[in-house]
This record gives sequence, C-alpha cells and structure tokens, in this order.
Amino acid sequence: MCRWAAYRGEPLYLEELVSSPAHSLIAQSHCATRATTATNGDGFGIAWYGDHPEPGRYRDILPAWSDCNLKSIARQIRSPLFLAHVRAATGGGTRRDNCHPFTHGRWSFMHNGQVGHFDALRRPMEAMLDDELYSQRQGTTDSELLFLMALQFGLDRDPIGAVGETIAFVERLAGHLGQEVLVRFTAAFSDGETLYAIRYASDWRAPTLYAAPMGPSGGYCLVSEPLDDDHNAWVEIPDGTAVIVSENGVDVRLFSPGEPAEPARTQQV
Repeated sequence: MCRWAAYRGEPLYLEELVSSPAHSLIAQSHCATRATTATNGDGFGIAWYGDHPEPGRYRDILPAWSDCNLKSIARQIRSPLFLAHVRAATGGGTRRDNCHPFTHGRWSFMHNGQVGHFDALRRPMEAMLDDELYSQRQGTTDSELLFLMALQFGLDRDPIGAVGETIAFVERLAGHLGQEVLVRFTAAFSDGETLYAIRYASDWRAPTLYAAPMGPSGGYCLVSEPLDDDHNAWVEIPDGTAVIVSENGVDVRLFSPGEPAEPARTQQV
C-alpha cells in the first residue's frame, strides 16, 4: 500500500510534511509503520497550488529517499494546499504516468488502496468515460481510472457524491460480473480551494487516515501515518468517512457509496 500526506491552510513549505518531520513522507517511503508493506519505493509525486488555478506537479519513478531533487524542491516551495504521495505498486508498472498525484485541469487526486480483480473490470470501467476524459488516461492504474470516472460522474459539481457514485458503480460492476466486490479507497483530492479525503473499504479494511492541526493558523494536514510521536495531536479518521478541509475548518461526515453525505452528523476534528 502507498503512503500520502496533504495540507490546506496558511502557506507552508512542503518540507514540513515531506522531509522535515521525524516520520516524514520520505521516511515512510522506506519505513512505514502502519501499512502492510514497510517500503513504498515505486515512485513518488507532489502536486501544489500557487498563483494559477491548476496545480504544479513533480513526479518520478525513483524511490523518494533516493531522489536528489525532492528535498531541495520541498525546501523551496511554499503552498497553501498541496498533496504528496509515495507509491507501493499493487498494479501497473513502475513508470512516471502511474505515479500519483494525478491531475486534470484544477483537480489533483491521489489514492491508497485497490480495486479487486481490476483486470476483469478495467474495460467496462474505461467504457464509462467520454472521449475527452478517455484521451486523458495516460497510465495503467486503477487509481487514475477512479479519478477520471469521478470527473465523469460530476466531481466539479459534487466532489464527495461523484466519488461515492464511482465506488458504487465499481462495486455493482464487480457483482454483476461475478467477481469479489472489493474496493479499498483512502484518497485525497482538491480543486485548489478545498481539500477532500475519503476513507472507505467494501470489507471495512480501508488503509489508514489521520488528521491533525498544522501551520501557523487554522491549517490541517491529512496523512496515512502520523508524522511524529505526539499521539495527542493526531486523530484517526474512521472507515466510512469523508473529510472536508476548507476556509471554514474541518468537517468529518459519514460516507457510503451511492448515498449523499449526512451533514446533520457533521463533527469537528
């Protein structure tokens, strides 16, 4: 499984998540402690927002710990919203097009998890894309395809609902084709203004997700693993949950594929 970290708040240097903490994302690339595999060395990527609507992005197939440029870039770039990912491949070759985050227009997306029996589901999943979105498919991962399907299902209009509809479609498709229904999905995505995250799994074994305040004033980070040993600072986000980080703070809502989020049960982290 992969590891990732995301931040929204006052501008912060990327190194505050990527390289500086004791258990930074680079440290997690070779020594993850809350994953099925300790090593996440099949590439990495970062996407950050600045003066333009669309994100900047840097990805490579080297392990994060061995890339000579990543620490330098993370030390120099400051952003109010960014996503960073280290990859442990469960499908798709080790190539730059398969490294997260994926981007389309103003959107960025990264994922930790898997679609069970993806080889059997890939073609009907791709058939759901219109010509414009299908032409944007560059890699071979289930993660990129889930992102494009969410765009197809209305990510611009209703981000949480579009992801829910995407997962529900994949689960129905697997059942229809006689395959085991298995989607494990812990993902972060953003339009450059709001940071979203979802933790969900068909079998209630979703990859981990934690949240904590960060930055000088009202910022929050979402991570696969805590970045340090301050256990009082980190809150584990439960399975079946959507997280929305905006200028209004952090909302945590129940999430179920194909059903609307339940704002009446929103709570603050």
